[in-house]
Amino acid sequence: MAFGRLERTPAAQPMSEINVTPLVDVMLVLVVIFIITAPLLASSIRLDLPRSDAAQPGDVPQFVTLVVDKSGQAFLNEQPVSADQMAQSLRQSAARNPDTEVQLRADQAVPYGRIVEVMGIAQKAGLNRIGFVADAPPAARP
Repeated sequence: MAFGRLERTPAAQPMSEINVTPLVDVMLVLVVIFIITAPLLASSIRLDLPRSDAAQPGDVPQFVTLVVDKSGQAFLNEQPVSADQMAQSLRQSAARNPDTEVQLRADQAVPYGRIVEVMGIAQKAGLNRIGFVADAPPAARP
């Protein structure tokens, strides 16, 4: 009696390569998420700043940010404040450091009188260094 050879199919070889497709997919999704959310983290108050060639950020060791939006609402360090609260906070900042700069950001639609009023509150509080923040104009196309 002759026994024949049993045919064996070759066993699957172990995979020696790493499939990076899922990793690339996840990384691309994260990049898209960061690209979309990065501009939202810069400023929570939406303004249309006027444009100026002299709008270059300076190196100021200590400053407070004072924002006036289209409706005339004032924000001190991103927090809405009334005129009395603003004056009190600015007086405290002036007491800590009289050289503190007020970086004033105002929408171009805000009336000039409101800007002068906010500047007057800052000066009465003892902060005389006021810097106006503006966007640079779009580059001219040749």
